Amino acid sequence: MVSSKAATVKEYLAELPAERRAVIATVRRVILKNLPSGYQEVMRWGMINYEIPLKNYSETHNGQPLGYAALAAQKNNYSLYLMTVYGDGGLAAWFKEEFKKAGKKLNMGKSCVRFKKLDDIPLDVIGKLIAKVPSEKYIAIYEAHLKK
Repeated sequence: MVSSKAATVKEYLAELPAERRAVIATVRRVILKNLPSGYQEVMRWGMINYEIPLKNYSETHNGQPLGYAALAAQKNNYSLYLMTVYGDGGLAAWFKEEFKKAGKKLNMGKSCVRFKKLDDIPLDVIGKLIAKVPSEKYIAIYEAHLKK
């Protein structure tokens, strides 16, 4: 995994080549347009992170803010981490079905959607997924997952 040392999202975007910056900026706009309140955008782990700040929820297993999604330009592809899909089987099934309906081939690990170009992902589906889970619901999903 390629990890940036950028301290801000602006710095992260500036260090990307123009073509890769355009892809990341487009996906970022979709995320920000659909991001429910209670989440914040920061740089963490060398990528753009969307998380619930510790001041809003501090009972995490690792003492770090609760990560909801992340976006990165990797060496050979782009990665979109969707933690809510990892933590909610129903939402994961919905997401996979919507991807299929959009005619796109899903390249996904447990939470990481990998894509080589913008046309590989249905941006409307990404937006709908991001909008589906308010921070309070995500905290409930997280806490239920911890109990397992």
